[in-house]
Amino acid sequence: MDSSTLFLMAADFVLVVHLLFVCFVVVGLVLILAGKVWRWAWVLNPWFRLVHLLAIAVVVIQSWIGLICPLTTIEMALRSRAGDATYTGSFVSHWLERLLYYQAPSWVFAVCYTAFGIAVFASWFLMRPRSFTKTNDDRFSG
Repeated sequence: MDSSTLFLMAADFVLVVHLLFVCFVVVGLVLILAGKVWRWAWVLNPWFRLVHLLAIAVVVIQSWIGLICPLTTIEMALRSRAGDATYTGSFVSHWLERLLYYQAPSWVFAVCYTAFGIAVFASWFLMRPRSFTKTNDDRFSG
């Protein structure tokens, strides 16, 4: 196997990790809200909720300071090393443009990320996670 194939495989792996990260953030909020409706105790897990909140916080901060996601940067560097085509801009903007033919300035994505981040932050208060310490929290027990 030549090095360009290895670089392409590594780039594809980073792409999958990036997609899983996006799914975690988006589907995570959907599951938290569904958990409120269907009383799923696991969505009260404070570690899950904290990691979820931090994940979108990182995305929001990066978008407002104009940083491209490190996963996008790594993937593009690997594709470039393999001699493959690369894309400009962020992972989400690239794939939204490809999938939905949607073009927008980067500030639009920053606003969307921020709105989504606010929704995740609001979900923290709408459906408070359990305490990090072991206590007798009877919400959704049983």
